[in-house]
Amino acid sequence: MGKKLSSNAGAHVSPFERIKRTNDDGNEFWESRELADILEYAQYRNFEAVIEKAKLACINSGHRIEDHFADVSKMIEVGKGGKREINNTLLSRYACYLAIQNADPGKAIVSQGQSYFAVQTRRQELADARTEDERRLLLREEIRRHNAQLAEAARGAGVIKPLDYAIFQNHGYMGLYGGLKQEDIHRRKGLKKSQKILDHMGSTELAANLFRATQTEEKLRREEVRGKDAANRTHREVGAKVRKTIKELGGTMPEKLPVAESIKKLESAKEKKPEKARLPKKKKKSE
Repeated sequence: MGKKLSSNAGAHVSPFERIKRTNDDGNEFWESRELADILEYAQYRNFEAVIEKAKLACINSGHRIEDHFADVSKMIEVGKGGKREINNTLLSRYACYLAIQNADPGKAIVSQGQSYFAVQTRRQELADARTEDERRLLLREEIRRHNAQLAEAARGAGVIKPLDYAIFQNHGYMGLYGGLKQEDIHRRKGLKKSQKILDHMGSTELAANLFRATQTEEKLRREEVRGKDAANRTHREVGAKVRKTIKELGGTMPEKLPVAESIKKLESAKEKKPEKARLPKKKKKSE
């Protein structure tokens, strides 16, 4: 991360977008002191402890610290025209994500930040994938896995019967899709009754739904939500927060995204694709 900086004055609603900067190479970054202010840390030394936890998480995830954290110093003006040098850290998007995951969860702004940086990080991961088909296949499989985990978390909250779970799922869709239920989305996208909505979503829409599912599961477990009504309310609130984040980023609302070709065709083509022949291993002389 370079030290020669240029400010990026964004017009987005999100406070995290407004403090985003870019260096001369066009790489985005955030300053730790500005992030601490946004996250309502009155004493920067308390946020420094959060940064250290984020660095440890970075190492544990297999990433190099220097790729995401740059410890620098900056001069600030003090009384009567004087200046003082203070410590500061330049953070990548991923570093911000790790920092906010380790910040005080009791702060409402921290929850907002978690949504913002999780969505942004996921977008970058998808951008790094080679093709739209590959992104869709990857996300659809992840949703299958996380929906199973979400169902388990919902059962723990008291959502037991199939009908109750269908209602629970509808609340998540209503939050993310601006009040539309699953059948409303189905009708709006012109799908047949036998077609599953998730099978006809592009990668952007799948990513939004994946985030809705993972964050709802985590919230149900973390807050030990109990009761069907409370679980439904939680799912809808999470969906609404994801929708709000998409709006703040200037994204297209999920119900307005185009219908994609059935992912079943992609999965079938992938299964039929012949694997590369493997060369037999050379036998050792002793064998």
